[in-house]
Amino acid sequence: MIKYHKHIGIDIGKYNFVVGIEGIKDTKEYENTSSGIFEFINDNKDILANSLTVVETTGGYELELLYSLCERGYVVHRADARKVKNFIRSYGNSTKTDKLDAKALGLYGKERADKLEVFKPESKQNIQLFRLVQRRNDLKQMLVAEKNRLQQANTDKFVKNSCINMIDVLSNQITEITNQVEVIISSDQLLKAKHEILKEINGIGNIVAFELLILLPELGKLTRRQIASLAGLAPKANDSGKYQGYRKVGHGRAGVKPILFLAAMSARNSKTSGLRLFYERLINNGKKKMVALTALMRKIIVIANAKLKSLLFNLKHS
Repeated sequence: MIKYHKHIGIDIGKYNFVVGIEGIKDTKEYENTSSGIFEFINDNKDILANSLTVVETTGGYELELLYSLCERGYVVHRADARKVKNFIRSYGNSTKTDKLDAKALGLYGKERADKLEVFKPESKQNIQLFRLVQRRNDLKQMLVAEKNRLQQANTDKFVKNSCINMIDVLSNQITEITNQVEVIISSDQLLKAKHEILKEINGIGNIVAFELLILLPELGKLTRRQIASLAGLAPKANDSGKYQGYRKVGHGRAGVKPILFLAAMSARNSKTSGLRLFYERLINNGKKKMVALTALMRKIIVIANAKLKSLLFNLKHS
């Protein structure tokens, strides 16, 4: 059993983060900037050295703090927000403030220290790819918004031209980022090999392949059930006695389901795809279209995981 001197909880927002330290009544707030992170580490370097720090996942706002702590050799756990939320609820507490959340994260770390996985930062290359894909997705959302505005701007020539110009700018930016991602992947032999293998799967094209590689770096390293769960495609049982309820899939890593949905739609519409036969068989057996499509998404990610696992095994034993 691992013994930590203290357990620290950190609730992170876009602009600041709140720190709760075991044994210290008051919490403290810092700016979520490089200087704010440095100040926090400098204030608590003696405590951090023998402590477990729990940081909640908040859509990437936590990354700079995580990497800064890991670079200095401190033990950090990146907590799943849903698990922490359920943990807080188990205490009958429905009140939510940043200060209470920071304290709750520290308590979560204290009670589950032996079961929590220590955060291990990825390579700088993977971090760069992740940020590029994040930016690309942001620009895609902005592009959709501008196209919608263009449809509503047909009575005003100036507004219409402004929308057209912005669409051109966004489209060019998306193309530039896509090209940059492809250059980085092509320069790495392992990433390039993984990318080529993923493209062999029906429904997965060039862009879907690199987005899966970046958003799911665990591909090829987990079991079929684990990868399905991580993608948010593992069915959750809803049974009680003789009652068998409708099974729903849970939440998964942000951004993965939309990608797999596109892949499943493409595979379903392909005339030469074995995955299309799988989908049609489910429909013929009475499954709803969305249920069959979700099963197809799960099939695709499981196949992708198996193919990359085989690649990693062959490379290891070659």
